[in-house]
Amino acid sequence: MTRLRTLLILAGVAGLGYAALGLLTDPDVKLAGVLIFLVAVLAVHDGLWMPAVLGVGALIDRFVPARRRRPVRVGLLVAAAVAVVGLPMALSPGRPADNPSVLPLHYGRNLALVLGVLVLVTLIFASRKKVERPAPADPGPDGQ
Repeated sequence: MTRLRTLLILAGVAGLGYAALGLLTDPDVKLAGVLIFLVAVLAVHDGLWMPAVLGVGALIDRFVPARRRRPVRVGLLVAAAVAVVGLPMALSPGRPADNPSVLPLHYGRNLALVLGVLVLVTLIFASRKKVERPAPADPGPDGQ
């Protein structure tokens, strides 16, 4: 295991420990509500998200040429993550009149622009030709 991986694992465990300590010591947190939320997240992840990702991956394997699969997969996963984060704001009914700082931007247009850039970048990477690298020189029978 590399040092960086070890450090990242230790940082993750420390973060989880800090969150658990805060959860258990904060008097305002209702543990039942947190457990219901965690079960719901697990159910949505395992019941909806993973089957969808696996299904789309199978479709990509079936219909996309092998050398273009990686950029298409990455582009779709990033677009899905951006859409999950941006859609609630883009679909909101608007800002209240008494607080103009709530939803001050055109989220629908901006989400469409970000997704358009993602499509463009994915197309660029998927259409690149593979660069042939020269084969390394044969070291000979004695390895020299």
